[in-house]
Amino acid sequence: MKYQNEITAYIDAHTEELVEDLFTLCRINSEKMPSEPGKPYGAGPAEALSAALRRAEAYGFSVRNYDNYVGTIDLNSQPKQLDILAHLDVVPAGEGWQVTDPFVPILKDGKLYGRGTSDDKGPAVAALYAMRCVKELGIPVSKNVRLILGCDEECGSSDIAHYYQIEKEAPMTFSPDADFPVINIEKGRLAGQFDAEFAAGTALPRLVSVDAGIKVNVVPGKAFAEVEGLETELLERIGKEVTDEIGVAFLLEPCGESKVTRVKVTAVGEGAHAASPQTGNNALTGLLTYLTRLPFAPCPQIDALKNLWELIPHGDLNGKGLGIDLCDEISGKLTLSFTMLKVTESRLEGLFDARCPLCATNENMLNVAKANMAARGITLRNDSFNPPHHVDENSEFVQTLLRVYEAYTGLKGSCQAIGGGTYVHHLKNGVAFGASMPGTDNRMHGADERAELSDLVTSAKIFAQVIAELCE
Repeated sequence: MKYQNEITAYIDAHTEELVEDLFTLCRINSEKMPSEPGKPYGAGPAEALSAALRRAEAYGFSVRNYDNYVGTIDLNSQPKQLDILAHLDVVPAGEGWQVTDPFVPILKDGKLYGRGTSDDKGPAVAALYAMRCVKELGIPVSKNVRLILGCDEECGSSDIAHYYQIEKEAPMTFSPDADFPVINIEKGRLAGQFDAEFAAGTALPRLVSVDAGIKVNVVPGKAFAEVEGLETELLERIGKEVTDEIGVAFLLEPCGESKVTRVKVTAVGEGAHAASPQTGNNALTGLLTYLTRLPFAPCPQIDALKNLWELIPHGDLNGKGLGIDLCDEISGKLTLSFTMLKVTESRLEGLFDARCPLCATNENMLNVAKANMAARGITLRNDSFNPPHHVDENSEFVQTLLRVYEAYTGLKGSCQAIGGGTYVHHLKNGVAFGASMPGTDNRMHGADERAELSDLVTSAKIFAQVIAELCE
């Protein structure tokens, strides 16, 4: 493949610089923050965007800041051919970090640890170095590639919506925000929002509250409840039984100053991205399993909680309880993650995250979920869902990506379907492409997020070759 030796040598020679630039970005806490004048997502994302654009400008690229929604980096001033969509915002740090602190990135045993190393600052820097490689090697291209750096991918992608109100799509787009080889199918998404109200009960023993979840697209690693009027010995015994069954642990801590025994219960599972719930162990559904076995005094609150648990029980990752366990041959099974819940004496409200295959419709999915929840006294508020995305795997664009991937990895290239939604979900000719190799566990959205350095280096090489191929 033309230029492969030169590209390989260049990226290998600049690996240390790549890591330094990545760590500069990863030291910035760029999770979404309260809006400020001129900073729609707060200070952190704006700081990360500014830092990235400064580096690109120092390498001789033309840059533009779109009101701190996104920033762009252009290879040249030729007609637009390829957009690369990456993002600099991150999910909240969360708990359970052991190798390093979330915003103190380190390189250890060939892995880059820190929030954003894999999602998505690492891939963004790999794309920047691919462009730098093409530019500094003088590889002839007659069309432009633009790296677009967003600041709100994790919280709804309003940034990219703002950008495309101003700019048109390139003829081809890829986002390095997933896995190799090529992801040409992204499932649809139902971010289910539900609630229920009921008469408050006062009899003991009782459930005081439940508080679980940090974001709709994050499977919670911890969930909390307070219970009153139950002996610690009983709580411990039932906790052990549930732990032995499902692997979620329960920590008990006395709380409050009431004459009646009040205990804070912390369920400890393992967090994960809601697009791949099978990689975690949901502390929220584990907590509901535990609570539904405690001998609370009968009341509407407990009835509602049990109804909710039957609709989305622990381990039901495909929506069977809701009656929406859909599947098709091309995109696979629906997946479902119960991610947020608050319960008080008289109300519950929560969120679940369903990733829906190509066959999903309002009739066979959304309406069914609404009806089954309503039958148990719970109202699902959604009237629509985000439909799936599909790009033809036989297109010249996709086949070029697969060919380059095979040349640089020696692995067979193929198209995949995922539950996650990337920046390209609403773009006509957009796919996800990298930056993790197949089988890599990068703990995305979890504690000790990490990226394989070798994956980022190989990604930079692949992206450079793709630019050379598609923009010649």
